[in-house]
Amino acid sequence: MTSSEDIVRTPMTVMAVMPLIALVVMLGGSIYMFGDGTTGGPGQIALIIAGVLAGGVGVLNGHSWKSLEVGAAKSIQLAVPAMFILLMVGTLIGLWMLAGTIPYIIYYGLQILVPEIFYIAAVLLSAIVSISIGSSWTTAGTVGLSLVGIAGASGLSIEVTAGAVISGAYFGDKLSPLSDTTNLAAAVTATELFEHIRFLLWTSVPAILLALIVFGYFSLTSAADIDQSRIDGISVAISENYNLSPLLMLPLIITLVLAAFRKPAFTSLLIGAATAALIALVMQPQLVTETGGALETIWRVAANGYTSSTGNAALDNLLSRGGMESMLNTIWLIISAMFFGGMMEKSGSLNVLVQYLMIGVRSGGGLMRRAGMTSLAANLVTSDQYLAIALPSRMYADNFQEMNLKTKNLSRVLEDFGTVTSVLVPWNTCGAFMAATLGVATGDYLLFCIFNLASPAISYLYALFNFKIEYNDSSDLTEQSTTLI
Repeated sequence: MTSSEDIVRTPMTVMAVMPLIALVVMLGGSIYMFGDGTTGGPGQIALIIAGVLAGGVGVLNGHSWKSLEVGAAKSIQLAVPAMFILLMVGTLIGLWMLAGTIPYIIYYGLQILVPEIFYIAAVLLSAIVSISIGSSWTTAGTVGLSLVGIAGASGLSIEVTAGAVISGAYFGDKLSPLSDTTNLAAAVTATELFEHIRFLLWTSVPAILLALIVFGYFSLTSAADIDQSRIDGISVAISENYNLSPLLMLPLIITLVLAAFRKPAFTSLLIGAATAALIALVMQPQLVTETGGALETIWRVAANGYTSSTGNAALDNLLSRGGMESMLNTIWLIISAMFFGGMMEKSGSLNVLVQYLMIGVRSGGGLMRRAGMTSLAANLVTSDQYLAIALPSRMYADNFQEMNLKTKNLSRVLEDFGTVTSVLVPWNTCGAFMAATLGVATGDYLLFCIFNLASPAISYLYALFNFKIEYNDSSDLTEQSTTLI
């Protein structure tokens, strides 16, 4: 007896693209109506509806709904480890705020802001904060906003400053084990998190060095003085509300050491969070007992995040974050995106689209360039960096496997093209956020986002010349075509 799964048909092209078109229309509508695209919920609903439409295409072509649900569940299962890591990231961020680890980094980072190296300092400070907290948005909305304000008050270019902030923030976000996009790229490609981060260094380090050279030139040619009042206000607030000591760096050092020794990301973050809790008890008793018992405060911060009350609005906005609760929207988005990707894959729609995208690809480098450009196009079309990572990962996973390429090749190219270019698109949620937050139009700061422009360019050149492309079996390297397309 023949089952319905034995007589499934390949969807026609027009049917295969309908769910994607519907997703684009709904995401565009959600941005127009609600202004946040995905982060507030409308985007998640759009993804689920588009996923159901993809499932409908599968049913019309012979799949059972049960098999489609199983396919979607398998897709979501790929991201489950990242979801637990994100929950632990939320806990770690909250406890690092409570312990004073991140305030300590910010306090001494602010001391390097002098006129002769202002733009370089803006890049480095943004990178330090972003890699510490794993969020380019929070970095730009707090430290970045202050830096742009300082630049405007002192006669420095706010456009160049915005580009410096964004360059540093996205460098840190891209390499931080606390970043949701970094965890997402690793998870959807089944790449170990720290292996993914180490492989990212090959494109990220040259890009940030180029950025530092350019901003170094801008710094040296700037003669304006910097108004220190805002920096002094934040520094004083930190020193008055925290007991500052090098001991506060211990949670960060332990986490990085564990990462260097390739311990599992979840374990490293858990130990880093636990260390911060102990440091908080010893170094910040005034904060731990401020709203109740010590255990109650630590438990609440781990679950719901830390709320700062220093009296300095800019600092409070920076430090009030973290907790598992803060990651639930991102987890919701990941589940929705993976549901859509799973339905597109199981229904056969994804294979139809990939067949067209794979035309002319004859080498590993060619495949990486095509995946990267698809990720960039996803930023332009879907207006969200999460989708620019999740969708191409599902589209090209089998092709990378067929060419015997390691999964970290795909995870790196998705970050090089997907994560960092989102802020360059005015209608993308990242571009819209940065423009509104920093008070500089996307078109005005775009050319000064040196890291964000250099990262995909360097990645493309690597793929063009088949440099730093790793295969599962090194003997296959001699069999790969070096055809340039």
